[in-house]
Amino acid sequence: MLPVIETSLCAGACAPFSFLHASDTHLTRADRRDNPMKNELARRRTPVFPASEEGYAGLMAMPGDGLIVHTGDLIDFVSEANLDAAMALSASHDLFFAVGNHEFSRYVGEAFEDGRYREESFDQVSACFRNPLRFAVRERNGVMLVGMDNGYYLLDNRQFSALKRVVSLGMPILLFLHTPLYEEKLADMVFAEGNPCSYLMGAPEKLCFTYPPDRRIQQTADGVTRAAYEYILSEPLIKAVFAGHLHFDAETMLTPSLPQFVTGKATFRRVTVE
Repeated sequence: MLPVIETSLCAGACAPFSFLHASDTHLTRADRRDNPMKNELARRRTPVFPASEEGYAGLMAMPGDGLIVHTGDLIDFVSEANLDAAMALSASHDLFFAVGNHEFSRYVGEAFEDGRYREESFDQVSACFRNPLRFAVRERNGVMLVGMDNGYYLLDNRQFSALKRVVSLGMPILLFLHTPLYEEKLADMVFAEGNPCSYLMGAPEKLCFTYPPDRRIQQTADGVTRAAYEYILSEPLIKAVFAGHLHFDAETMLTPSLPQFVTGKATFRRVTVE
């Protein structure tokens, strides 16, 4: 069992509830159904994520009726064996899934990953999960859980409009994303790891200008994403943001009243909501 971080959150629930937050499991499975390139990819990628099988086993060992929220990159790349594992977890557990970028990676880095790239495997991946992948919502004890796909650092008009419709219900919201939202201290943590960019959604354009060209293209927010970012930070009904992607644990404040919890690749976070 991976180490568990205990987190308490006052969000205005009508009765307390809890969930296990996991992210970036990065399963690297392939088998005889997958081609030799997939199997070679599995061989190379497995040492990069030594905790992946332990993390998956820990999720599968959770009680079937216990809520699990996973913020993406459950699998490292699209393979028959990885998709089988994703389907098994979703079928046997109460899983609320906010998809990551690696769910759609066919060979990890072989192409520029954008919306068109995502569509090539979207239906195949979507079939493995019970909730919609681009935008998902459910209610738990008077709190709305919202999952949005921002794995490629962008949100679109449909997602933004759907979020505003949930806000219009007047209930507190917990927001689940794969890619964390930009916050200066969190960006400093990422750069301190030796990274050339922040890997955060909504980073200021002047900061994105310092990124390598491919990362600048990938991570610069468009108009809709910038508007959604500002909206999230200004909406009082959004009580917390949960994300992954960075592979380390962090807790920062997006605003004085809006916390962001990032869960790493080798930990779980047990969240108690009141």
